[in-house]
Amino acid sequence: MPRGETSNVADGLENVVAAETILSKVDGEAGVLILRGHTLQEIAGHRSFEWVTEVLWQDFVDGPIDLGTARVRAFEHLRNVLPIAGQLLPLAAVRLALASVPDDARNAPQLLTAAVAVALAATVRLRDGRSAVAPDPQLGHAADFLRMLKGELPAQEDINAFETYLLCSVDHGLNASTFTARVVASTQASLSDAATAALCALKGPLHGGAPGPVLDMLDSIGPVENAEPWLDAAVMHGDRLMGFGHRMYRVRDPRCDVVKAVVARLNRNAGRLRYAEAVEAAALAVLEKRKPQRSLQTNHEFYTALLLEALGLPRDAFTGAFAVARVVGWIAHALEQRAGGRLIRPQSDYIGPMPA
Repeated sequence: MPRGETSNVADGLENVVAAETILSKVDGEAGVLILRGHTLQEIAGHRSFEWVTEVLWQDFVDGPIDLGTARVRAFEHLRNVLPIAGQLLPLAAVRLALASVPDDARNAPQLLTAAVAVALAATVRLRDGRSAVAPDPQLGHAADFLRMLKGELPAQEDINAFETYLLCSVDHGLNASTFTARVVASTQASLSDAATAALCALKGPLHGGAPGPVLDMLDSIGPVENAEPWLDAAVMHGDRLMGFGHRMYRVRDPRCDVVKAVVARLNRNAGRLRYAEAVEAAALAVLEKRKPQRSLQTNHEFYTALLLEALGLPRDAFTGAFAVARVVGWIAHALEQRAGGRLIRPQSDYIGPMPA
């Protein structure tokens, strides 16, 4: 069918149901995120990352979940890889770490989850000329990641803030990276393959890569009085406002206010938060004026950028921090797909020239 003619193809698989899952539900009309029977508001700030990992992996992973021991194993397993990782960008280093986990690794789900946190923290330190810090298996995942990153145990408020971020990011329906994990898993490839492929889907700015550019945008705007004209010019130029709009939500992303509340409690830079709030208000006004036919609201990445900045993560490690959480969801979906799903093989409509 020539381009421009009526087609029944759903561009970007919009509204196409490609899987049944017990893991998560995104209600874009009501602004609700459900993780295996629990709303985000029930979990964030009230549960641990280990708890949500056990919930998502229930019935898919046998035996107790011990991420502390897994971090120790991952550190030993990656010892020869880390010097190379320290010469790479953080996301590339995490990709190398995931791909280095053997296909038949014992307790692969836990080892893969641990490898992301260990590799990211070590890479940031090594490239700054510091030594990698070995894991402490007695600590929680959020606390130990920050300790491995900073070289010392951070304040409890930092640990709580990062744990809330992990809970907000652990799973979110059939997004691009999760769908990638399910496609690869449907071929009966290994969990290492599925997780590595999913990570690669985060390289683009449309999924997982937005928090760093949010800060770049805030820096470019300059004084707050520049916000509305700068943002208006950007929209008119066809640029995307980072931290705004989401494929699933027609209302405000429910993760947004959870993360914003954490930023406010940290109280590291109240002026920075007020500035971001002013930019947010200006952006929403510009989007309503310039794109009235679309509901473009603040998304998860906008205040995530401020949170990760306050915790001292470098901007190019933000997407890796997202993977520290989301790898648990990737693994859950990959195991669910392998347990009951067929090879994922959709059709396409050929619209090219026919042979003479």
